[in-house]
Amino acid sequence: MHLLVLTDRPGGGKSLLPALEYLDHSLQDAPLEASSLLGLSGCDVVLVDATADLRLAAGAARSAALHEIDRPVVVVMPEGGLAALKVSWGFDDWLLPQASPAELETRLRLACDRAAQQRPQRAANVGDLIVDEDSYQVRLRGQPLDLTFKEFELLKTLANAPNRVFTRDLLLQEVWGYDYFGGSRTVDVHIRRLRAKLGPEYEAMIHTVRGVGYKLVPPGRREREATGTDATGTDPMGADVAGEDA
Repeated sequence: MHLLVLTDRPGGGKSLLPALEYLDHSLQDAPLEASSLLGLSGCDVVLVDATADLRLAAGAARSAALHEIDRPVVVVMPEGGLAALKVSWGFDDWLLPQASPAELETRLRLACDRAAQQRPQRAANVGDLIVDEDSYQVRLRGQPLDLTFKEFELLKTLANAPNRVFTRDLLLQEVWGYDYFGGSRTVDVHIRRLRAKLGPEYEAMIHTVRGVGYKLVPPGRREREATGTDATGTDPMGADVAGEDA
């Protein structure tokens, strides 16, 4: 477990919580200020030192809650200062500096477990199709699909907003970025590949909206619409083009 310790104490996190000497956790010390939350890369838990300056500690904890850093925040507070703890700080748990190794390990583990349970699942479910952003996996009727990174990003964009029509230019921006100079044919090529991987039974989920772009339609609503949507056929703007991987 990697711990980000916000403290101005000489000696850093191991001075703040001596029990850490006996535990197999990596530490990253940072100043007791909100800007230190920029160092969250790879961090599992944020420890906030409230043993000296309550104002700074409260500000750091509130900043973490305000920006929804998606990491549990544990405040380290001496027994004499517990009366100052407030729910408005936005912390997940608290510890005494003299906590034993067993207590410290348990409290950190439980804080991580609670945060994982409360974290919203980043998966789009469209009928039998599940697009999981965390694992970068796509499953169709429980079976994984072998997609390239761009194919995954394209399908994820469509699946996160079923029935919404995306123009080719918008899909280029969302998936390839603003600095991509390739043409919109790249989108058509990847759509064709996605349909092929979805298979004959499910390729119609990706609808071509004539003259506009594409949308993902949940099963059961695949009928052709009178507004000019072609469920599976060749795009009138030339979707059936030669392969291109960008």
